Amino acid sequence: MRFSLALTLAATAVAATGTIAIAQQAAPAGKEPRSPEGKRYLSQPLVTSIYTADPSAHVFNGKIYVYPSHDIDVTKADDDLGNQYAMRDYRVLSMDRIGGPVTVGGVALDVKDVPWASQQMWAPDAAYKNGTYYLYFPARDKQLDKNGLGTFRIGVATSKSPTGPFKADPKPIAGSFSMDPAVFTDADGKSYMYFGGIWGGQLQRWATGKFDPNGSDTDLGKDDQPALSGKIARMNPDMKSFAETPRDVQILDESGKPVLGGDHDRRFFEASWVFKRGGKYYYTYSTGDTHFLNYAIGDNPYGPFTYRGHILKPVQGWTSHHSIVEWNKKWWLFYADTQMSNK
Repeated sequence: MRFSLALTLAATAVAATGTIAIAQQAAPAGKEPRSPEGKRYLSQPLVTSIYTADPSAHVFNGKIYVYPSHDIDVTKADDDLGNQYAMRDYRVLSMDRIGGPVTVGGVALDVKDVPWASQQMWAPDAAYKNGTYYLYFPARDKQLDKNGLGTFRIGVATSKSPTGPFKADPKPIAGSFSMDPAVFTDADGKSYMYFGGIWGGQLQRWATGKFDPNGSDTDLGKDDQPALSGKIARMNPDMKSFAETPRDVQILDESGKPVLGGDHDRRFFEASWVFKRGGKYYYTYSTGDTHFLNYAIGDNPYGPFTYRGHILKPVQGWTSHHSIVEWNKKWWLFYADTQMSNK
């Protein structure tokens, strides 16, 4: 049985101090599902008809749309690089209100319809501009290595509908690499893509600026040096290309020094997500192997961002890949756990 994820949500309140607290949605007494270890789940799955993970939530025209990865059951053995995650298409979830019925859309984009991609369409994101919806997604390209695996790139597809179907561009975004694209559009209309992830996301193999096919499978192995950073690049107005060479997203500790590679409770692993509140920019991310969702605060989209704490402590599962969106004057955290598969 492969590792499949269920998508869940929880309300969040952002306090004046900048801390983020989770408000639980309790199930009726006596009917609350429990984990195999007897632990409570923070929230219940949005959908149970398919396995989903990596939710990117957006509000378009007053309606909530969630763009998750779509997990499928395969016979590949589990490994730390995620080669068992054989996601091959996307389906968009939609709802008129939090807590209301959730509609599972049809196939919005399939890997067979992406000219440059070979497999593993992992965590996506979406954006809207000038009447067009943009779906951003990572996938392995068709330049296969000795193990029959391609290099992760980031692609873009477009549609006139938030649920698709989307038509993919023939090539990945020039200068893109790794995984987990997240696009943030500021009040001035400028958009930025945050991306990157270590281990299976291959970010560590781009440490020199060029891909090293023989590089580390995990990180740089330099615990006393600054940790690997996620990336940011401002988008061109076409929303399909970078206006600049990607830069590092620097996370600083409380003393203003870079978080170190050995600090696994605070260092970046994957799942960048940015939102703006009260004139401040909140950079949120997953710590991966320690299973925290963290946040850091900066004064502009590029950072640097100062670490402030955990948004979500470990749930059942691994990275809890997430998104945070404002709807109806409240902030909502969407995240993933393994309630449906228990592994």
